[in-house]
Amino acid sequence: MDKLIDKLVEKINQHKISSISIEENGIKVEVKKGNGVSKSVSGSVHHEAPHAAPQPVVAAPIKSEDDGLLVVTSPMVGTFYRSPSPDSAPFIEVGDKINPGKTVCIVEAMKLFNEIESEISGTVEKILVENGKPVEYGQKLLLVKPN
Repeated sequence: MDKLIDKLVEKINQHKISSISIEENGIKVEVKKGNGVSKSVSGSVHHEAPHAAPQPVVAAPIKSEDDGLLVVTSPMVGTFYRSPSPDSAPFIEVGDKINPGKTVCIVEAMKLFNEIESEISGTVEKILVENGKPVEYGQKLLLVKPN
């Protein structure tokens, strides 16, 4: 880089020009002749952060007033999905047994599909949200009868 700048300064001194600028590979070098010669180098490199796969979100259970059932709530605002894709089978159905770490649904937030995992063992008694409907933070999603 220093050799390039030195050559540009040399060319300015040899010819009757007051400034020269060159841009190559995202780096811009500009040399201007004034009372003295100033060297200016600027460059901008754009790097995108790697996209990490979102980590599953664990839905913390809370006690329900309904016959000792536990409630799985939404940990975020988004859109509720029962399956990983429209053509896939739902993660769970009423009557299914679930264990900690089992994916029970997806909540899409800002184009990220967050898998919601159960923290409890039990049997799914009721699914409270329709597929594709918006959910709020803390909204009840499922009722689970603990084992």
